Amino acid sequence: MTISEPLPMKRSIVDALRQELRRGTLVLAVLAVLREEMNGSAVREVLASGDVGIEDGALYPMLRRLEEQGLLTSEWRVDGSRKKRFYLLSADGIATFSTLLDEWRRQTAGLNTLTRSNSDDDS
Repeated sequence: MTISEPLPMKRSIVDALRQELRRGTLVLAVLAVLREEMNGSAVREVLASGDVGIEDGALYPMLRRLEEQGLLTSEWRVDGSRKKRFYLLSADGIATFSTLLDEWRRQTAGLNTLTRSNSDDDS
């Protein structure tokens, strides 16, 4: 069985599902990056270098939300000639990242098993 592009009328459903999948993985990616302290633009650059692009309009609200949830700490600092906010995982953020990473690995292993056995059946 080959996977083909969805029919045009189904494309919006696929796009919505892709966005839903991406939303959860972006949180994990941001937590992974912020094991080291950095500002928002550096977070965006590191994510992009790992082929995980994110728009400022999604990144900065996420950073604020994760800080409100107690997963990040932040501090304003002058960097060059500009004042920038630097973020870092809090103790709760480290524990949460570890738990989510374990869950990601478990689900990925399960999906790999399921998709491998399905593709084996199609041969």
